[in-house]
Amino acid sequence: MKIKRFSILLISFLPIITYADSRTFSQIISSILDLISLAIPVLAGAALLTFFWGLTKFIFKSGDEANHQEGKDLMKYGIIALFIMVSYLSIVQFLYLGFGFGSGGSFGLPLLPTR
Repeated sequence: MKIKRFSILLISFLPIITYADSRTFSQIISSILDLISLAIPVLAGAALLTFFWGLTKFIFKSGDEANHQEGKDLMKYGIIALFIMVSYLSIVQFLYLGFGFGSGGSFGLPLLPTR
């Protein structure tokens, strides 16, 4: 089972590995970070959905102690997942800018327009 997971991971990075000779390290890191920045909103949406599903179970199943506790647990997992994703995004942005890969910006985060 572990070999199958490793082969799927290897195949997913195969385009990066095969074009490594014509790309610089900075370009490879930038493309990996682009993939991560595409996945973060999807995962954040799933974590937010998990939180609200737990909140729904917590409110509507308040009479049943098992479902009440399950709702609490789902809310905890959703909040922890959101915290980890926001922290991860902040750390990656800090390292990305700190090592000189970018010149600043929002790293995929929406900003208010400036005048």
